[in-house]
Amino acid sequence: MLKTSIRLFFLLSFTITLSANAQTTDTLKKDTVKIDTNLLNRYRIPAKKNIIPVPPTPIQIQQELIPVTMLDYKISYWRKYVTFGLNFSQAAFSDNYAAGGVTAVALSSNFIYRVEYNKAPFSYTSELNLLYGKSKNKGQSSRKSNDRIFFDNKVATQLSKHWFFFGSLSFESQFDKGYTYTDAAGAVLAQPLLISNFMSPGYLTESIGFEYKPTTYFDLRLGTGTARQTFVLDTTIYHNQPANYGVTPGKTIRTDVAFQMVAIFDKDIAKNMHLNARYDMFIPYGQSLSYVRHRVDAILAAKVNRLINVSINGTLLFDKNTSPTVQGTEGLSLGILYKFP
Repeated sequence: MLKTSIRLFFLLSFTITLSANAQTTDTLKKDTVKIDTNLLNRYRIPAKKNIIPVPPTPIQIQQELIPVTMLDYKISYWRKYVTFGLNFSQAAFSDNYAAGGVTAVALSSNFIYRVEYNKAPFSYTSELNLLYGKSKNKGQSSRKSNDRIFFDNKVATQLSKHWFFFGSLSFESQFDKGYTYTDAAGAVLAQPLLISNFMSPGYLTESIGFEYKPTTYFDLRLGTGTARQTFVLDTTIYHNQPANYGVTPGKTIRTDVAFQMVAIFDKDIAKNMHLNARYDMFIPYGQSLSYVRHRVDAILAAKVNRLINVSINGTLLFDKNTSPTVQGTEGLSLGILYKFP
């Protein structure tokens, strides 16, 4: 019995000793890990510095020229402009309309084609302006409301900042026959009289001189050497047009040498509103100043939207070879206007 008790005591003591050693080992392990981590954080070895100092390099941005010999760029010195307008108006009245009125239909059109070439000091400008219109009132035959052919060409070379030496060639006539429906007293004629036709009259004008162009929208030409040929090829109008446009009856052409001044204003004067005006003064050499010819053509156009426009155009003319008094025409229209570009 005693031996058994001694054996149990030693076995229990050995077990307790092993358990205590195990706990001590775990504690030492944990403490050792903590101590190692703290030591590493506390005694961290700093990074070595460069023994040789290196000065900082400033950032520099500079232009580098890259060769572009392989790129094919072409410069165009030509400019083209196209304007086309079509205007239509119509009015209708019943036969018993108390206020009265005449049923009428009117159609008019205009076409402008302009080409410019500019390569200093040389420039070239060509402009074609075509106008034509017809109206028809109930009980009457159709009548012209507008009719003009105008073709102008100008070549110039620059002399200074605003002055040029130019040479120009222009042509002017009409498409269709023109009639008068009243006599000198204003009475209505039984039959209309033919007073004009294509190339009756027709004008061909050659001019050289100096041009002043202070801005892009104003141009003043002083044609010191100007010649104009007036054509009346339709000889049937001789008796209906006493002045015969300055051409002696029995002949079809007349030549005048003169001084010519042409002023052109072409600019947007307000938002969506454009004014084009041209004044032409022709002073024949060797004739009385009463034969000086003055002509003003003006078009004021206002855009309603991209295509619809309202325009008013007018012409004032004083030419003693056609009439002893001032002549004029005016038109107001609403229609379609297309411009390119």
